[in-house]
Amino acid sequence: MLANTKTNSGGDLIIFAFNHNNNTSSADIGEVNRLISTCATSKDSLEQLYIMFKSAVFAVAYGITADYHLSEDCVAETFVRLTQVRNFNPHKGDGKGFILTTARNVASELRRRYKKEINSYIIQSYGDAEKTVEDSIYINQLLKHLNDKQRQIVIMKCCAEMTFKDIAMVLKCPETTVKSRYKRAMDILQEKAGADK
Repeated sequence: MLANTKTNSGGDLIIFAFNHNNNTSSADIGEVNRLISTCATSKDSLEQLYIMFKSAVFAVAYGITADYHLSEDCVAETFVRLTQVRNFNPHKGDGKGFILTTARNVASELRRRYKKEINSYIIQSYGDAEKTVEDSIYINQLLKHLNDKQRQIVIMKCCAEMTFKDIAMVLKCPETTVKSRYKRAMDILQEKAGADK
């Protein structure tokens, strides 16, 4: 989750840290569906959904917008939209996929609206502050070698620890495509980093 996320802004760069607690993997599909169907009238349901999905929603948004503040806006807007859902069937729907798809749609809308250039990825790792900034800048430079889809998959997989199945749901493509794009992206990153395979 992102409760402990710290940000530093300098020029057009934003450094942030993901706290890797992913509550979505343990979420029961039936429970998520029930929470979605009741969140319009229950603050508790909305709060539970927020706690379970905010980091995954943020990762999806950041993979698309490349902007920390737009991604925060996307998280808020995604959960606002969940309170406005009227036609979700808790017996047939896939709540997790529904939430992540909503996040993707909101992030795409925000990106189009604000036409943000995607050039400021800095994902902070943990450790000594000076070394962490150096590592973050290095990661930023590496991510620039990936195309949009590869970058989104890497951020969702590595930062939000989403499964390939969940990423495929969000990107609306086969899981095998996600896996091959991820493998290609990792090959590119390893090649650019000069790492041995």
